[in-house]
Amino acid sequence: MIAGINSASVSGWLKDNVEDLQAPFEFTLIAGGHSNLTFRVKDAKGRAIVLRRPPLGHVLESAHDMGREHKIISALARSGVPVAPALGLCKDAAVNDAPFYLMDFVGGAVLHDREAALKMTADERMALGLHVVDVLAHLHGLDPNRVGLGDLGRKEAYLARQINRWTKQWVASKTHEIPEMETVGELLAKRMPEQVGAAIVHGDYRLGNMMALPGRINAVLDWELCTLGDPLADFGYLLNSWILPEDGTSDVVPTAAGGFPDRDVLTSRYAKATGRDLSQINYYRAFSHWRLAAIGQGVYKRYLVGAMGENRGMDLETYKQSVTLRAVAALQLLEG
Repeated sequence: MIAGINSASVSGWLKDNVEDLQAPFEFTLIAGGHSNLTFRVKDAKGRAIVLRRPPLGHVLESAHDMGREHKIISALARSGVPVAPALGLCKDAAVNDAPFYLMDFVGGAVLHDREAALKMTADERMALGLHVVDVLAHLHGLDPNRVGLGDLGRKEAYLARQINRWTKQWVASKTHEIPEMETVGELLAKRMPEQVGAAIVHGDYRLGNMMALPGRINAVLDWELCTLGDPLADFGYLLNSWILPEDGTSDVVPTAAGGFPDRDVLTSRYAKATGRDLSQINYYRAFSHWRLAAIGQGVYKRYLVGAMGENRGMDLETYKQSVTLRAVAALQLLEG
C-alpha cells in the first residue's frame, strides 16, 4: 500500500477508463509534500503514465482542484504551449479518497537544482533559458476564449483579488509577527499598476515545474495555480526564480549552474515578444515574493500544528525564516 493510492480501486478505474493499459499496475511517488502528489503509474507492458491527486491532510478549500488542472492541460494541448497529454479525470472521491487525473508520461528532466542543470552543456542551458521565456510569452499571447479557458476565472482586477486573497491567507495562518509582511501588503495595494489586458497566468512558472530536454521545454507542469489575470505577475515570478551564480546565493536553484541568459536578456526578449511595458516589473517581483511568503506561512503553520503528518525531515525553523526573507526581499524591491 502506497500512501495516497488505493491500489485496488484505482487499478479498477484505470482498466475501465484509460485505453491501452494492462493490469497489474505499479505506483511510485514522484513528487509530494505540501503540493499536489504526483505518481508514476507503470502497467504490465511497461507503459508509464502520471497520476495527480491532492496532498494528504488539510488544504485550502479552493486549492488542489483536479478538474481544473485537467481542463487546463486539455485546453492547451493544441495551443503551442508544451503540456503533457491528458488521459482522464476521476471525480469520484470514493475511488481514491480524493479526485485525481491522468496524463501521459513525458520525457525529459526536471531541473530542481544546480547539479541537475549541469548535466546540460552551457549552450543547451542558454537555449533552454530562451525557450522558457518564449513559451511564457506565447502562453500570455493566447486568447483564453479561443482555447476554451475563458471561464477559468475573472479577467479583471487580478492584483486586487490576489492581494485580498493572500492578505486573508496571511492573517489566517500568522503564528508570529513579520512587520515587513504588513508593510508590503499596504504598499502593494497603494501602488497597484493598472492591468493591461488579461492572459492565462500559470502562477508557478519556473524550471522546477518543467520537463526539460537539452535546449528546450518538453512540457510545462503543475498548473494548479493557473488562472486568468495580469501576465506580468507570471514574468515577475520567473525573474525572482532566475538566480545566477553572480547573485551569490545557494546552489539550490538550477540557474545557479550558470550558462543561462541573464534577467536583462529575458526581460528584453519578453518585452519584444509581447509588446508589454516592463517599467514597473519590480512591483510585480515584490508582489511575487510577498505572495510566496503568504503561501509559505500557510505551509509552515500546517506543519507546525501537525496537519501535514510527519515533518519528513523538514527544518521548520529554516522554513520559518524563509518567509521573513521573502517579505524583506519584497520590501527592498518596492523601496529600491
